[in-house]
Amino acid sequence: MDKNRFIFLIILLLFCKVLTAQNFISQTIEYDGNTREYELYIPSSYSQDVLSPLMFNFHGGNGTSEGQIAISDMRNLADENNFILVYPQAIADPTDDGSLNWIFKGDSDHDDIYFIDALISELSNQYQIDLERVYACGYSLGGEFVYELLCRLNNKIASGVAVARTMGQYQYENCNPEHPTAIMTILGTEDYESNYNGVFYNGVTYYISANDTHQYWVNFNNTENDPVEIELPDYNNSDGSTVTKRIWENGDSCVIVSELRVNGGGHDWPGSFGNMDINSDTEIWNFVSNFSINGLIDDCSLNLGNTNLNGISYFPNPVENQLTINNSTNSKKLKITDIKGRLVNDFDLVEGINTVNLDNLPEGNFFFNVGNKTFKIIKAAN
Repeated sequence: MDKNRFIFLIILLLFCKVLTAQNFISQTIEYDGNTREYELYIPSSYSQDVLSPLMFNFHGGNGTSEGQIAISDMRNLADENNFILVYPQAIADPTDDGSLNWIFKGDSDHDDIYFIDALISELSNQYQIDLERVYACGYSLGGEFVYELLCRLNNKIASGVAVARTMGQYQYENCNPEHPTAIMTILGTEDYESNYNGVFYNGVTYYISANDTHQYWVNFNNTENDPVEIELPDYNNSDGSTVTKRIWENGDSCVIVSELRVNGGGHDWPGSFGNMDINSDTEIWNFVSNFSINGLIDDCSLNLGNTNLNGISYFPNPVENQLTINNSTNSKKLKITDIKGRLVNDFDLVEGINTVNLDNLPEGNFFFNVGNKTFKIIKAAN
């Protein structure tokens, strides 16, 4: 390749990167005596005639909105699913040497819950936002802030996902949600910055364990007490980790509690760094998008006949011989696994109505995977 052509390609790549970056709108809002900053993305599919969900994505402690975009750029998902995307910026915490924190470490009247409340109002005045579908996700301290929102701004937040953080003891003691709330965590079992088993010092609990975190939401949402566990495929056997999906089903308003447990994972954002078997951005959207502030959006009859989950509807369930699947996704393959994650069978799907013969499937519980969506089927005796 000649030198001029090489330079042209480099300039072209940089130009494309700049064009992509221009899709974000750097915005400010005056709140509580501070000029607060946030990065805003309006999807290409946005229309003033259609209500759009709103997704908040929070950076970690002493992080930046730009840094969070670098590890969790959800713009393509926003375009495909028509949701508005916001990456807010925390401000300096004088009780923590000026660290950029969502939750100040020492005594202070500062409270970013009210900032996010004001930001929701500001954005809803400017855009057509579905206020029943406001979601939150965050990394590390940003994940801790997600719990804070679900506990204290629950009347505005439909569902949330915390990555690399369990609940703080203070949150566990003071959480006061108002509606059944679907929640998911993505936690590494070898995370030494936010320990999977909790953080304790001199007999004081600062962060509760992952198990206690999930149990709090299991109890509040009135789900099944025992989770369904699915071993996800180990697509990347060089990342030193695997993923177990745990689902506590059948909560009030058909909400669920879910965990993507990264076995051997650290303080990571899977799909960006650390575990590469899953993509956190995709998993987050595929989870929260099923729920509004009123619970499951499409069909509140999980395991009771006809179920619809984000583009896949199927019935009956339990099933004796023939399962009808209405596929409105781009996925063309159905995979059936047993409770240990072993592949039992697979079928080709078309868009629209499919009839799957399950005569040869033994009685029991199975998991059907279509693309990145998983649902539980009970096979009854013929």
